[in-house]
Amino acid sequence: MVAVPATPPPFVSRVERVTAADLRYSWHRGCPVGPPQLRRVRLRFMGFDGKPHSGQLVVNARVVHDVVVVFRKLYGSRFPIRQMKPVDAFHGSDDRSAAADNTSAFNCRQAVASGPTSWSMHAYGEAVDVNDVENPYFMGARVIPPAGKAYRNRANVRPGMAVEGGVLVRAFASVGWGWGGRWAGSPDYQHFSSNGR
Repeated sequence: MVAVPATPPPFVSRVERVTAADLRYSWHRGCPVGPPQLRRVRLRFMGFDGKPHSGQLVVNARVVHDVVVVFRKLYGSRFPIRQMKPVDAFHGSDDRSAAADNTSAFNCRQAVASGPTSWSMHAYGEAVDVNDVENPYFMGARVIPPAGKAYRNRANVRPGMAVEGGVLVRAFASVGWGWGGRWAGSPDYQHFSSNGR
């Protein structure tokens, strides 16, 4: 007798407005966008356990459609995601969110890069970091998060990884988003953004 994989429930998403109170740790006055420009997207995703789960991303209202399209594709492909919570669940700490292998989007913070200070695309709600441990950011000797060192060899493809030609990279490319994994010298494999930065 051959076991037939169960058909998962259909993908669902719901879009909600947010207030400053909802973004207690991730937003403050002086940020490049305000709460009225942001939306909470509640959606279903496939976990590493092969089961559907519910998560949330806070993104700019103008990229909601893109984000829903991407995560619908990922769910349909059963691409695994560890967890998906707004950065506020980690008191606005990008490092804590990354260490928890959390997939997240909006966080009003500066870019983590050398050179002049500038806002990250996360501060505009137009970037998503996916499976940070499986897809770390390499900045010379620094690895974000540190547990991502186990994924330095990108040729050893394992579940949840962003790889050239893979499901995750193709899903974001389908809506015109760029991938930090192509950044020369300091690849950011977890990072996808509307303008590629």
